[in-house]
Formats: sequence, structure tokens, C-alpha cells
Amino acid sequence: MPRTETIRVRDNIETKYLVEGSGDPVLFLHGAGGLKWDAYLDRLAQQFRVIAPYHPGTGGSTGERALRGWWDLVLYYDELFDVLGIEDVNLVGHSFGGMVAAEVAATFRRRVKKLILICPAGLWLDEKPMVDLFAVVAYPEELFSKLFYDLKSPAAQFVMSMPEDPEAQKEVMVEQQVVLGEVGRYMWQIPDKGLSRRIHRIDARTLILWGKHDGLIPVEYGQEFQNRIADARLKIFENAAHYPQLESLEEASALSIQFLKD
Repeated sequence: MPRTETIRVRDNIETKYLVEGSGDPVLFLHGAGGLKWDAYLDRLAQQFRVIAPYHPGTGGSTGERALRGWWDLVLYYDELFDVLGIEDVNLVGHSFGGMVAAEVAATFRRRVKKLILICPAGLWLDEKPMVDLFAVVAYPEELFSKLFYDLKSPAAQFVMSMPEDPEAQKEVMVEQQVVLGEVGRYMWQIPDKGLSRRIHRIDARTLILWGKHDGLIPVEYGQEFQNRIADARLKIFENAAHYPQLESLEEASALSIQFLKD
């Protein structure tokens, strides 16, 4: 199991993060579902030192009042790298975390060595709009059907799992709403905050992972990211949706590890 640590980024911002493993640092940015230490991160931690921060305002991390807009969040992550003592980093981002990771890589070009984007948000296609997460979240069954290829799979069951204790359930549900609220500050209404005009700046070697049946961010966005990032590699998993790193765990983790090691 990972350990939880806290670090002060500024006088008014503390960051909680999960960390496990040793070796070259790999920083993982989670999506709107919140941070759960999962089997994919476990696999990475067998080869690398995996650091998974909670986004500001979630999981006990502070900073939601200090960070008032998109660029505040991007600059915050640059500061976090400094405080963690990471000069350059292998960066992995899922969904909203992928949106942040892509923007960080485009802005701080020399800081990101390798970039893995898993079903990232951040672009917008008029002909193929992504689903309004903040509308569909009120209908859990519909939402989960868009997130997973097989709702009975261990991956889906893990993400959807809740603690048995009623009070603990309430805490989890409240935290989920907090995460959605914080993510909504940066994604509402359209998630393209200008990344489409800057994505060409990404120098880091990039691997893009996508589930063919992603019902939240259609797989066509995977091709769009690949077309816009020089020499990016795109892998589409046939039997996966928005969590290909879990639904296709063996292949996705092996591919990620090999990419980071090359």
C-alpha cells in the first residue's frame, strides 16, 4: 500500500499525495472520479517511484481559494515539482488529469521527459462533442455505462466500490462531489481552455491510451491528440472504455512501463 504524505507548496497551499516505489519519479494526475490507488499504479510502482497528488481542494489538499483559474492550476504544478525536488518528470494523466498533464507539458517543455495521456480531456470537436459529465453525473447508471466496457469487470467494480460503513459511505460521496466541483471550475463549460493553440509545443515523447468504447470522451479524440502532438503514439484498447489502464490492465501497464523505460 502507498503511504500518504503532505508537503507545503506555498504558505497557503498544502498538498497531500500518495507515494510508493523507488527509482525514477513518475507523477500521476487523477481524473474527476478522484484519486484511488489502483492496480495500474501498483504496476508502475514496481518499477518507478510513483507520486500521485490529490488535486487542490480534494483529498485533504488545500489551495482551492488561492487558485482562481486554469493558469493558476498549471503554474501550481510547476511549483509542486520544485518542492518535490523533481527537475524533470515522467508525467501520466487520466481524463481531467490528462488535460492538466498535456497543458503542463506544453507550457514547461523542458520539464516533462515522457508523457502518458489516458483518455485526456482538453480538446473539443464540434462534430464529436464529449458528454457533459456534470449533467450525466446525476444518473449514476448512465454514467458508469459510459465509463466502462463491462460493468461486471473487476475494474468497474473497483472504481464503483463503496465502503460498507454508512458513515464512511457518506464521506466518500461528499468527497466525490467536492472533486467534481473542483474539476468543474476548470472544465466548465468546454474543456478546451486554449490547449488546441498550444499543444504543438509538446516536446515530450508521448503515449496516448484510449478505450474504443469510451462513452465520455469519444475515441476520435485520441486520434486528434495524436495528430496534434509530434511523434505521439496512440494505442486503442478494443475491450475498454474510459478506464483502459484498468480494463486492459496487463497490456496497458506493460506498454506504459516499457514506454517509460525506453
